[in-house]
Amino acid sequence: MTKRVMMILVSVIASPTIFAQTSGNSSSNSYLVPVASVIAMAIASGLAALAQGKAVVGAAEGLARNPGAAAAIRFALLLGLVLIESLALYTLVVAFTILYKK
Repeated sequence: MTKRVMMILVSVIASPTIFAQTSGNSSSNSYLVPVASVIAMAIASGLAALAQGKAVVGAAEGLARNPGAAAAIRFALLLGLVLIESLALYTLVVAFTILYKK
């Protein structure tokens, strides 16, 4: 297996211990929650923007090579852009949920 696959597997296997709760007072780290939410949203938005740019470039190249398939390429492009944008919106919802939970 490649290094990338191994890193993903290790992070998935180790994630229950990484996110385990402590039995102490959790208010000592409460100032980190907004910072983590902002960082998560920034990463999600940046990666979504990169993915959207790559999708548009691929669609433009496909249209240039085969103008007859414009309808199919346009549909696939719009569907892909909607799904990419929904990932960023899911991150925003999760960030707001974590920030404003009581």
